[in-house]
Amino acid sequence: MRARVLGTLTIGQAPRPDVVPIVDRYVSAEVRRIHRGVLDGLSHAEIAARYKPEGGEPELVTRLLDGTETVLSRARMKDGVQQALAALEAEGCDAILLLCTGTFAGLACNKAWLIEPDHIIPAMVAGLVEKRQLGVIVPIASQIGSESGKWQPLHRAPIFAAASPYAAADDVLIDAGKQLQRQGAHAVLLDCIGFTERHRQALLPLGLPVILSNAVAAKALSELFGG
Repeated sequence: MRARVLGTLTIGQAPRPDVVPIVDRYVSAEVRRIHRGVLDGLSHAEIAARYKPEGGEPELVTRLLDGTETVLSRARMKDGVQQALAALEAEGCDAILLLCTGTFAGLACNKAWLIEPDHIIPAMVAGLVEKRQLGVIVPIASQIGSESGKWQPLHRAPIFAAASPYAAADDVLIDAGKQLQRQGAHAVLLDCIGFTERHRQALLPLGLPVILSNAVAAKALSELFGG
């Protein structure tokens, strides 16, 4: 029997040492991995030339191999993501996990299962919190408006705060969590693939459930591969 193949696709550069361990925790080691990034092999100047956002357009944020954070145009990134999906499928991937919680309309694979976190997380979290108030921490403030539409499955509109997962210290993240708690949040969702267990642990002293987006996506993915 041919070994099953999982592709992971980041909108940044692969591999993602912050995210891959979370996927590895939930997906069997017998599943072969192929890690790719839309920005693989590109310099900072080339990334800016292709994907730098222009005034007012929806933005995404990601991590590069050197650890730096970069902000990208969501509209222009969509074409790069679709091309990378086609390349991963050509390499024999049975399933491809998109390592981004941003929304992209119309992505598709021919045969491979495409796992888009923004299709999974809102519905799953809505079932968990039901009529309670959800607080969402996004990586950049501009996403509070541009990514808000995906939360329609919730019974109550979420409340938002912004903190980057790529900051060296957690002070801004903790302040964001406290802000949401003061506004009445009953649970906090970290709405960026770059948030890790370290960030969850930083917020647990608030006494609220803290949901990691990448863990939710990886657990759902594990069901396709049988754990």
